[in-house]
Amino acid sequence: MIENVPEFTDWVLYPAWLQAVQALGYQAAPHIVDCADLGVPQHRVRLFIVLTRSKAPLMLQLPQERHVSAASFLDFEAGRWSHIEKPGRAQATLDRVRNGRQRFGERFIMPYYGKGSGTTGRDINRPIGTITTLDRWALVDGDRMRMLSASEALAAMSFPADILRPDNHRLTMHMAGNAVPPLAGQRVIEALLKAA
Repeated sequence: MIENVPEFTDWVLYPAWLQAVQALGYQAAPHIVDCADLGVPQHRVRLFIVLTRSKAPLMLQLPQERHVSAASFLDFEAGRWSHIEKPGRAQATLDRVRNGRQRFGERFIMPYYGKGSGTTGRDINRPIGTITTLDRWALVDGDRMRMLSASEALAAMSFPADILRPDNHRLTMHMAGNAVPPLAGQRVIEALLKAA
Protein backbone atom coordinates (compact mmCIF):
# COMPACT_ATOMS: atom_id res chain seq x y z
CA MET A 1 0.00 0.00 0.00
CA ILE A 2 1.34 3.40 -0.97
CA GLU A 3 -0.15 6.78 -0.03
CA ASN A 4 0.69 10.05 -1.71
CA VAL A 5 -0.92 13.14 -3.23
CA PRO A 6 -2.84 12.51 -6.48
CA GLU A 7 -0.22 14.56 -8.36
CA PHE A 8 2.18 11.65 -7.78
CA THR A 9 0.78 10.17 -11.00
CA ASP A 10 1.84 13.35 -12.86
CA TRP A 11 5.46 12.87 -11.78
CA VAL A 12 7.70 12.59 -14.83
CA LEU A 13 9.12 9.29 -13.52
CA TYR A 14 5.74 7.80 -12.55
CA PRO A 15 5.44 5.68 -15.75
CA ALA A 16 8.94 4.26 -15.15
CA TRP A 17 8.13 3.66 -11.48
CA LEU A 18 4.89 1.88 -12.38
CA GLN A 19 6.67 -0.22 -15.00
CA ALA A 20 9.31 -1.24 -12.44
CA VAL A 21 6.60 -2.21 -9.91
CA GLN A 22 4.86 -4.32 -12.57
CA ALA A 23 8.18 -5.89 -13.59
CA LEU A 24 8.50 -7.06 -9.98
CA GLY A 25 5.20 -8.93 -10.44
CA TYR A 26 2.77 -6.47 -8.86
CA GLN A 27 -0.57 -5.19 -10.10
CA ALA A 28 -1.27 -1.56 -9.19
CA ALA A 29 -4.75 -0.35 -8.29
CA PRO A 30 -4.87 3.43 -7.70
CA HIS A 31 -7.66 4.88 -5.54
CA ILE A 32 -8.18 8.63 -5.19
CA VAL A 33 -9.90 9.25 -1.89
CA ASP A 34 -11.15 12.29 0.03
CA CYS A 35 -10.40 11.34 3.63
CA ALA A 36 -13.59 13.15 4.72
CA ASP A 37 -15.50 10.36 2.95
CA LEU A 38 -13.79 7.91 5.32
CA GLY A 39 -14.89 9.76 8.47
CA VAL A 40 -11.85 12.02 8.95
CA PRO A 41 -12.98 15.58 9.88
CA GLN A 42 -10.88 16.99 7.05
CA HIS A 43 -11.12 17.26 3.27
CA ARG A 44 -7.79 15.69 2.32
CA VAL A 45 -7.69 14.18 -1.15
CA ARG A 46 -5.05 11.47 -1.38
CA LEU A 47 -3.92 8.68 -3.65
CA PHE A 48 -3.78 5.17 -2.21
CA ILE A 49 -2.17 2.59 -4.49
CA VAL A 50 -2.84 -1.05 -3.67
CA LEU A 51 -0.07 -3.32 -4.95
CA THR A 52 -0.84 -7.02 -5.15
CA ARG A 53 0.70 -10.09 -6.68
CA SER A 54 -2.53 -11.06 -8.41
CA LYS A 55 -3.70 -11.54 -11.98
CA ALA A 56 -5.73 -8.34 -11.91
CA PRO A 57 -5.53 -5.14 -9.88
CA LEU A 58 -7.42 -5.29 -6.59
CA MET A 59 -9.99 -2.48 -6.54
CA LEU A 60 -11.32 -1.71 -3.07
CA GLN A 61 -14.90 -1.00 -2.08
CA LEU A 62 -14.28 1.89 0.29
CA PRO A 63 -17.02 2.92 2.72
CA GLN A 64 -18.80 6.24 2.35
CA GLU A 65 -18.87 7.57 5.90
CA ARG A 66 -20.84 10.56 7.12
CA HIS A 67 -18.74 13.73 7.09
CA VAL A 68 -17.52 14.91 10.49
CA SER A 69 -17.48 18.65 11.13
CA ALA A 70 -14.54 20.80 12.16
CA ALA A 71 -16.66 21.84 15.17
CA SER A 72 -16.06 18.34 16.54
CA PHE A 73 -12.46 19.22 17.43
CA LEU A 74 -12.38 23.03 17.70
CA ASP A 75 -12.04 24.47 21.20
CA PHE A 76 -13.25 28.07 21.45
CA GLU A 77 -12.05 28.25 25.07
CA ALA A 78 -8.41 27.42 24.26
CA GLY A 79 -5.54 29.00 22.41
CA ARG A 80 -3.96 32.41 22.08
CA TRP A 81 -6.54 34.79 20.64
CA SER A 82 -5.80 38.22 19.20
CA HIS A 83 -8.05 41.06 18.08
CA ILE A 84 -8.81 40.96 14.37
CA GLU A 85 -8.63 44.74 14.04
CA LYS A 86 -5.08 45.44 15.12
CA PRO A 87 -2.19 47.42 13.65
CA GLY A 88 -0.24 45.51 11.05
CA ARG A 89 -2.98 43.00 10.19
CA ALA A 90 -2.79 42.31 6.45
CA GLN A 91 -5.64 43.65 4.32
CA ALA A 92 -6.03 40.20 2.71
CA THR A 93 -6.71 38.74 6.18
CA LEU A 94 -9.24 41.46 6.96
CA ASP A 95 -10.94 40.79 3.62
CA ARG A 96 -11.13 37.06 4.40
CA VAL A 97 -12.67 37.81 7.78
CA ARG A 98 -15.23 40.21 6.27
CA ASN A 99 -16.16 37.71 3.54
CA GLY A 100 -16.36 34.87 6.06
CA ARG A 101 -18.64 36.83 8.36
CA GLN A 102 -20.98 37.64 5.47
CA ARG A 103 -21.18 34.00 4.53
CA PHE A 104 -20.96 32.13 7.86
CA GLY A 105 -21.64 34.57 10.69
CA GLU A 106 -19.38 35.25 13.67
CA ARG A 107 -17.75 31.80 14.01
CA PHE A 108 -15.91 30.16 11.16
CA ILE A 109 -12.53 28.87 10.10
CA MET A 110 -10.43 30.29 7.31
CA PRO A 111 -7.08 29.78 5.67
CA TYR A 112 -4.71 32.43 6.92
CA TYR A 113 -3.12 32.32 3.48
CA GLY A 114 -3.70 30.43 0.25
CA LYS A 115 -6.37 29.97 -2.35
CA GLY A 116 -9.59 28.02 -2.69
CA SER A 117 -11.72 28.73 0.37
CA GLY A 118 -9.11 31.36 1.23
CA THR A 119 -11.35 34.25 0.19
CA THR A 120 -14.42 33.23 2.20
CA GLY A 121 -13.41 30.73 4.85
CA ARG A 122 -15.37 27.63 5.82
CA ASP A 123 -18.38 26.78 7.89
CA ILE A 124 -17.28 24.98 11.08
CA ASN A 125 -20.13 22.52 10.53
CA ARG A 126 -18.29 20.87 7.65
CA PRO A 127 -14.86 19.21 7.55
CA ILE A 128 -11.84 21.50 7.63
CA GLY A 129 -9.63 21.74 4.55
CA THR A 130 -6.31 19.96 4.29
CA ILE A 131 -4.00 20.22 7.27
CA THR A 132 -0.64 21.33 5.90
CA THR A 133 2.87 21.25 7.36
CA LEU A 134 2.60 24.93 8.36
CA ASP A 135 0.10 26.91 10.38
CA ARG A 136 -2.58 27.54 7.78
CA TRP A 137 -5.99 27.61 9.44
CA ALA A 138 -7.30 30.47 11.57
CA LEU A 139 -10.36 30.26 13.78
CA VAL A 140 -12.54 33.38 13.90
CA ASP A 141 -14.90 34.08 16.81
CA GLY A 142 -16.51 37.52 16.76
CA ASP A 143 -13.80 40.18 16.92
CA ARG A 144 -10.99 37.75 17.77
CA MET A 145 -9.01 35.11 15.91
CA ARG A 146 -6.27 32.57 16.48
CA MET A 147 -4.39 29.91 14.58
CA LEU A 148 -5.38 26.27 14.94
CA SER A 149 -3.59 24.60 17.84
CA ALA A 150 -1.39 21.57 17.33
CA SER A 151 -3.92 19.51 19.31
CA GLU A 152 -6.72 20.61 16.99
CA ALA A 153 -4.62 19.83 13.90
CA LEU A 154 -3.87 16.36 15.23
CA ALA A 155 -7.57 15.82 15.96
CA ALA A 156 -8.41 16.97 12.40
CA MET A 157 -6.01 14.26 11.23
CA SER A 158 -7.89 11.72 13.43
CA PHE A 159 -5.00 11.11 15.83
CA PRO A 160 -6.08 10.23 19.39
CA ALA A 161 -5.77 13.00 22.00
CA ASP A 162 -3.08 11.08 23.90
CA ILE A 163 -0.78 10.62 20.88
CA LEU A 164 2.90 11.08 21.73
CA ARG A 165 4.22 14.18 20.02
CA PRO A 166 7.01 16.74 20.16
CA ASP A 167 6.71 19.64 22.61
CA ASN A 168 7.48 21.96 19.69
CA HIS A 169 4.33 23.37 17.99
CA ARG A 170 6.00 23.91 14.61
CA LEU A 171 7.44 20.38 14.50
CA THR A 172 4.09 18.89 15.53
CA MET A 173 2.32 20.80 12.76
CA HIS A 174 4.95 19.70 10.24
CA MET A 175 4.54 16.05 11.25
CA ALA A 176 0.73 16.28 11.21
CA GLY A 177 0.71 17.81 7.73
CA ASN A 178 2.93 15.02 6.40
CA ALA A 179 1.01 12.19 8.04
CA VAL A 180 -1.61 9.79 6.76
CA PRO A 181 -4.77 10.24 8.84
CA PRO A 182 -4.90 7.09 10.99
CA LEU A 183 -8.65 6.65 10.44
CA ALA A 184 -8.23 6.86 6.66
CA GLY A 185 -5.43 4.29 6.80
CA GLN A 186 -7.58 2.04 8.96
CA ARG A 187 -10.56 2.25 6.58
CA VAL A 188 -8.39 1.50 3.54
CA ILE A 189 -6.72 -1.47 5.28
CA GLU A 190 -10.12 -2.80 6.41
CA ALA A 191 -11.36 -2.62 2.80
CA LEU A 192 -8.18 -4.36 1.64
CA LEU A 193 -8.63 -7.19 4.14
CA LYS A 194 -12.29 -7.56 3.12
CA ALA A 195 -11.35 -7.72 -0.57
CA ALA A 196 -8.44 -10.13 -0.12
